[in-house]
Amino acid sequence: MTNPLQALGRHVLDALRALGHNAVFFGELLRSVPAALRRPFLVVAQVHAIGNLSLVIIMSSGLAVGFVLALQMYYALVTYGAAESLGLIVNLSLVRELGPVVTALLFAGRAGTSLTAEIGLMKAGEQLAAMEMMAIDPKSRVLAPRLIGGIIAMPVLAVLFSAVGILGAYVVAVYLIGVDSGNFWSIMQNGVDVWRDVGNGIVKSFVFGVICTFVAVYQGYETNATPEGVAHATTRTVVIASLAVLASDFVLTALMFTH
Repeated sequence: MTNPLQALGRHVLDALRALGHNAVFFGELLRSVPAALRRPFLVVAQVHAIGNLSLVIIMSSGLAVGFVLALQMYYALVTYGAAESLGLIVNLSLVRELGPVVTALLFAGRAGTSLTAEIGLMKAGEQLAAMEMMAIDPKSRVLAPRLIGGIIAMPVLAVLFSAVGILGAYVVAVYLIGVDSGNFWSIMQNGVDVWRDVGNGIVKSFVFGVICTFVAVYQGYETNATPEGVAHATTRTVVIASLAVLASDFVLTALMFTH
């Protein structure tokens, strides 16, 4: 039987080796970004594929979250006679937390799996190897434009998610519950700071965009060139990206809002 200490040490070394490989890969990808920016049409195409094609699920989810959040917050606040703060609570919840995090999780499930499957199939079809044979760097031609497109698309999608969620909460609060419309907007405007609340939410979504897109392209590029390998890589993309988003959200929240 294997010594437990040896098994633990082996797992730690494997984890450090994988972390180092990820760091080296990310550094190589960053060095490929300038070459990708010299082909802006590739970046624009990826922003369309990643961002525009995710609008339906992002906006419909934001609307549903706004509906539910308004109902839940109202029944909690009315108990303490603070129903007039509904707009403020909904806004802060969306722009600080729910908007960036839920958008990132949806992004990982929709766009992340698509990127991983696309790159994995290119590897399985030996298209990436063919590029290398023609002295074309796959990182600058295939991976870097997708990384840039994901980083650009994520903050925009998060802002749209929060905006649609606030509108959904407004519809429920004013037309279903009967909250005063002017009160809903005025308290929200007075209580939300653009730089501290909205700005930090955008910073979060930018970080989540880097995480989700990098995990997706890395898993696709490093997958085994088989159908089973591509399937497992897409699953790993959702799991790893989601856990990384939740972990980094705690760290970012601690840094941004605890001082």
